[in-house]
Amino acid sequence: MGKQNLVYYLSFDDLKNEDILFNYVYANKDSNYYVSEDFSKDFYIHLAYYGFICTSATLQNKFYLLAEIQFEYAILDFQDLHISKKVKKLLKEDNFKFTINTKFEEVISLLENYHKTNWLEDKYKDLLLSLRDYKHPNIDFQIMSIELNDKNTNELIAAEIGYKIGSTYTSLTGFSSRDKKYNNWGKLQLVLLSKYLEENGFAFWNLGHPYMKYKFDLGAKTFSREEFLKRWLKQIQI
Repeated sequence: MGKQNLVYYLSFDDLKNEDILFNYVYANKDSNYYVSEDFSKDFYIHLAYYGFICTSATLQNKFYLLAEIQFEYAILDFQDLHISKKVKKLLKEDNFKFTINTKFEEVISLLENYHKTNWLEDKYKDLLLSLRDYKHPNIDFQIMSIELNDKNTNELIAAEIGYKIGSTYTSLTGFSSRDKKYNNWGKLQLVLLSKYLEENGFAFWNLGHPYMKYKFDLGAKTFSREEFLKRWLKQIQI
């Protein structure tokens, strides 16, 4: 691995080398970001499999896949799910329709509109779109769009993109409508997703960075990289 722009360059061969992965990447407590120009489906899936969460970055006018093996992770165990009074009210009103993978392209498009600074672009966007119908021969990976619609209009109100690896689910990015009449629908989408994951036998939910209050309001807890990897690698049987 060669150092580049204060982050390390990581190749597919590096990733498949257990000595490099365990002794130089996982064990490196000073670095968390790795870049690559490899936007292939299999490389991305292997990164996800080994616990990396990927975004993108432009460095010196070059577009890179930015893979992060985080210092800390927010993890939700479903027995810890907390449902606020406002969300409970929305659940009772039942004015929504919760769907999975029915509006994938629309979710991707709306994410671009909702986020001024958006890493889901260029080759990364094309990669996610290409993963929609792709089946890896050895890894149980599926890209997923999680959708919350207005039952009366079928308008997409809140959504996110994430993926399953075996019996784990990892969130990438999401959005919710800024219209006041849909206040708390973003939180509703999260609660419905948690219930869906639990009902479908998922082990836990990886919410990524543990820096946003809403994740802890939902019931997530912080895991160090070491704690996360111990649990993650056991779950995916490495």
